[in-house]
Amino acid sequence: MEGFHPSLTSPFSYTFPISGAGSSNITTVTGTYSCTSTPWMNSRIWSKLPQRLLDRVIAFLPPPAFFRARCVCKRWYALLFSNTFLELYLQVSPRRHCGCGHGAASSCEEGYLFDPNDLTWYRISFALVPSGFSPASSSAGLLCWVSDEAGPKTMLLCNPLLGSLTQLPPTLRPRLFPSIGLTISPTCIDVTVAGDDMISPYAVKNLTSESFHIDGGGFYSLWGTTSSLPRLCSLESGRMVYAEGKLYCMNCSPFSVLAYDITSNTWFKIQAPMRRFLRSPNLVECKGKLLLVAAVEKSKLNVPKSLRVWSLQACGTMWVESERMPQQLYIQFAELEDGNGFECVGHGEFIVIVIRGTDKALLFDICRKRWHWIPPCPYTAHDGYELHGFAYEPRLATPVTGLLDQLALPFQSFNA
Repeated sequence: MEGFHPSLTSPFSYTFPISGAGSSNITTVTGTYSCTSTPWMNSRIWSKLPQRLLDRVIAFLPPPAFFRARCVCKRWYALLFSNTFLELYLQVSPRRHCGCGHGAASSCEEGYLFDPNDLTWYRISFALVPSGFSPASSSAGLLCWVSDEAGPKTMLLCNPLLGSLTQLPPTLRPRLFPSIGLTISPTCIDVTVAGDDMISPYAVKNLTSESFHIDGGGFYSLWGTTSSLPRLCSLESGRMVYAEGKLYCMNCSPFSVLAYDITSNTWFKIQAPMRRFLRSPNLVECKGKLLLVAAVEKSKLNVPKSLRVWSLQACGTMWVESERMPQQLYIQFAELEDGNGFECVGHGEFIVIVIRGTDKALLFDICRKRWHWIPPCPYTAHDGYELHGFAYEPRLATPVTGLLDQLALPFQSFNA
C-alpha cells in the first residue's frame, strides 16, 4: 500500500503525553514514530478483517488519530471523501467534547484545540478565514465567524478539519458588536444576532434581535424573523449559549439572564442567584443543562469568597447550587486572577475557567468532581499571551451546510 506524508493529510499539529517515573509533563514529539509489533497487531489477523468492520473501527477514532491513519494507504486517505464512510461516521462516531481557543495577540490564522479527556493541546488552521472576521460561536463541528466592521453583519461557518467555509447572507440591520447565538442540528441551522443596534453612526442601543433559519423541509427565513429585546437590557459577554430550545446570555446592571425562545420568537428575563454579590458571571451548557458559573463576594457578611456553579432547573426560573470550588484552590485561583475576571467554556461533562489576561486555566470534571490546572498550551508559550475560548466538537462531516446551496443568493461556499 502506498503511504502518504503526515503533513499533507492532517490539519493537526499535536503533542503526545509522555509519562515516566515521577513525571507528568507534556512533551512535544516530532519526527517519525513506529509501533512495536505485538500479538494484538498481528498482520495475519488484521489483513483478514472485512473492510466494513475495519471502516467501523476507523469511524470510532478521534480526529487526530483519523488523520494520522490516512497516511497508511490510498483507500484510507480517500475515506474523508467517501459518502458511504461519512454516513457511517455520522451514525456511530462518539461525541468528543473539546475546547477551542484563539489568542488575542494572534492574527487568528490558527486556533488551539484542547482535549479535556487526555489534557492534550492540538493546533488547527484558520487560514481560509479572511481578515476582518472574529470567532463568535460554534455548534455541531462548525465555527461561526462574524465581520468586525460596523454595519450589517456577515457570518462565515467554518469546519477547520475539512477546510470548508460557507458564507451566510448579511443581516438586515446595522450593528456594532452584537451577541451571536448559533445552534445546528442534522436538519436545520439557526443563527440569532442580538443588540448593539446602530441608531446613528456614533451610537448604539440594545433594541432588537434578528434570526436566520433554514431546514431540510425547505423552509427558510433570511433574517426576516425579528424580535424586541426586553427594556433596559445590557448584554454582557457578546455570546449566547444554547440549551433545550433556548438561547441564553448574561445581562448586567444588575446581573440577570436573558433567554430567547427560538420557537416562539420571544425574549424574557430570568433572575440570577445572589445577583448583587456576583463577579464575572458566565453561562455555559453542559450535558444539555444551563449552568451559571461566578465568583461570590459578600463583603459585608462573614461568608468566605468562593467560586460557585448553579444549575437552572426544569421550571426555567429557579437555580440550585450544584458545585463550589474548594476553598484552598480558590485562594490560589484568586491570587492569579487578581480581580481581572475570568471566562468559562462548558462542553459535555467539563467546564474550563480561563483567567483573563493570561494563559492560565482550570478544568472541572463534573462527573468525577475533580479540579485540575490545565497544562500550558505549547504553541503559545510566551509572556503576554491571552487565550479566549469556546466549546467545540470536532467533526469530519457537516452535511447540514448543504442546505445553504438551496438558496439562490450571491454568497458562496469554499473548500480547500
